[in-house]
Amino acid sequence: MTKIYPNSPTSQSPALDIAVDSEPSSFTVWRKSLLFNCSGFTVFDAKGELVFRVDNYSFSKRTEIVLMDAAGKSVFTVRRKRLTLLDHWRIFEGEERRRFSARKHLTLLPSKVIAHVTPCGGEKGPIYCVEGSFSHRSCVVYDEMRRPVLEIRRKEAIGGVAFGGDVFRLIVQPGFDSGLAMAIVILLEQMFGAR
Repeated sequence: MTKIYPNSPTSQSPALDIAVDSEPSSFTVWRKSLLFNCSGFTVFDAKGELVFRVDNYSFSKRTEIVLMDAAGKSVFTVRRKRLTLLDHWRIFEGEERRRFSARKHLTLLPSKVIAHVTPCGGEKGPIYCVEGSFSHRSCVVYDEMRRPVLEIRRKEAIGGVAFGGDVFRLIVQPGFDSGLAMAIVILLEQMFGAR
């Protein structure tokens, strides 16, 4: 059976720490829960170790999704803002500390931008812009200086076996929190996911 996780050692730093290496961290994201009868995500690092997971008992779009580490501790929570006409979401550190607000990019003009992530509640902090196509697993997230901080790519076929859209790579640049990167993936899945 073909391995889902990466075979190349692209990162030596632990997944939950902010990378201090000069090399990006590579993760393999599998849109499948490890629990029976659940939807969600399973995330492996470059060594094949379980790093993050999301387990949802409902297959429909949810108003709250919790990203957990391998031990089941809450890392980030993504919640849909209630009573809004547009897709508007909030990202919480753990389950309580509100950190970011996110929304779909809506315009009548053609644009590569699909979403914006900004600090919550008047806090100063980085502003992120998501460009590309999440459904094609081809997205780049830029900070306010137009530096790429994370990238979502299709997983390359190994030995002629194609993975499809349920398995893809998450490339996180040094200095960017891999947990926040995965919270943005969850957010994009809720906004643009096929299911």
